Amino acid sequence: MAAPTNEEGPTLEPGAAPYGNFPNYSRFHPPEGRLRLLPGGLLRQLFPSDARPLLGLDVGCNSGELSVALYRHLLGLQEGKGSPEQLADGKDLYLLCCDIDPVLIERAQQSSPFPNFISFVNLDIMDSTSREPFLSSYLSRFGRSTFDISFCMSVTMWIHLNHGDRGLVEFLAFLSSQCRYLLIEPQPWKCYRAAARRLRKLGRNDFDHFRSLAINGDMAERITQILTRDCTMELVCCFGSTSWDRSLLLFKSNGSNHEGREPSEQQQ
Repeated sequence: MAAPTNEEGPTLEPGAAPYGNFPNYSRFHPPEGRLRLLPGGLLRQLFPSDARPLLGLDVGCNSGELSVALYRHLLGLQEGKGSPEQLADGKDLYLLCCDIDPVLIERAQQSSPFPNFISFVNLDIMDSTSREPFLSSYLSRFGRSTFDISFCMSVTMWIHLNHGDRGLVEFLAFLSSQCRYLLIEPQPWKCYRAAARRLRKLGRNDFDHFRSLAINGDMAERITQILTRDCTMELVCCFGSTSWDRSLLLFKSNGSNHEGREPSEQQQ
């Protein structure tokens, strides 16, 4: 999937953003809708004995508002106060955020309050020829081979619509192989129908795979099945649902290829 060029400028209609690269996404799904569901001290609960810096990967970060808000929340940093050098949560966190849209990434880079700790990069996560060497290079800077935690917030539908059932399974398999924990927010099936309807309303071709998707219905449940059955992960907990009806699910890897000890206690 080639990166979009945004030739139509920053005033794209929602239906004209077929990769989910909405130019003002945080205005209609503000970060607070997710953050209110996440408990304080989550990193301390998941990684109680890790003294080294934690590494996070945020896939599909858009223009970075949610990434920055999530970073603040996880580290206990209030808006406009404190810095990662004085961590309220006692954990160092380096966050790598990627998106397919170079214009959105440029905006995120320009507005980032923590450029030494949060990196924004233009990357098509479905392009294995570019993602694997890039992610490996980033991880090697820290002497690591995987991330501690990955975030996938309202991205799965766009992977699914543009790459089909096989693409979704491949994406989930890859993402789960890259981290010890995965926080994921799948879009429900009604969002698929709405996205396809917006394209048709604008007189554009339908998504290539929409009418042939066999993975459908309760998408939170279907994605949970894929991650637990095929990707050696287990569901730790569901933090609840946002006001726009999307579940926030936390998974843990059961694989043996991840560094570090697993915490002995999890929030249930």
